[in-house]
Amino acid sequence: MGCFTFVKLMMVLFNMLIFLGGLTLLAMGIWVSVDGGSFLHLLGPFSSQGMQFVNVGFFCIAIGAVLVKLGLLGCCGAHKESKCLLLTFFCIILIIFIAEVAAGVVALAYSSFAEGILKAWATPALQNDYGRDPVVTKIWNTTMTELKCCGFSNHTDFVGSSFEGDNGGSLPPSCCWTSVAPCSPDEAERSAVQGCFEQILETLKEHANIVGGIAAGVGVLEIAAMVVSMYLYCHLDNRGK
Repeated sequence: MGCFTFVKLMMVLFNMLIFLGGLTLLAMGIWVSVDGGSFLHLLGPFSSQGMQFVNVGFFCIAIGAVLVKLGLLGCCGAHKESKCLLLTFFCIILIIFIAEVAAGVVALAYSSFAEGILKAWATPALQNDYGRDPVVTKIWNTTMTELKCCGFSNHTDFVGSSFEGDNGGSLPPSCCWTSVAPCSPDEAERSAVQGCFEQILETLKEHANIVGGIAAGVGVLEIAAMVVSMYLYCHLDNRGK
């Protein structure tokens, strides 16, 4: 009985954390949706992307609401010792866990296509919009400056572009190691600055252990939640006999 009481208490505490986390996301999502304009004002040229920010608010509201309901479900199931609620909680966590595993498998299977998909989006933007669209220009300038890279693949992404035509055949300064302006295609060729996709991959590899650790931690918590809920469910079933 002592073990059962301890597991029941852990179940309640665990779901209280889920409930509080859901409330936090819910409050954040509501704030973004209701008063997101005050934040969008800080984005300057990115304010035209405001709808995406509002969509993030709706996403937070949806996830927060699910977590709040899940936390209440687990707490009520443990406190009231309801087999139905415990089984429902177990099934929901199991579905979430399976979905996460499936998403991970799909991500690994299609990771080789990521470069092609991103390049299909990035190359037209660099060829046609860079230097003319302030949002695209600022995003790429910030990326190239912070990561010390040039274009998506390399400097050839800018060859024949609108930017090159408007600037007398010169490329963005990030494509050349030297500070001498302008940055000509020949100088960019000699500098051989890496493309931003390679830099992003290297950054992701550097943080892969952190991402993997977080994913493993979430998986362990989900498995623990399923084990605890099923333990309580089976214990109640045995007691009923």
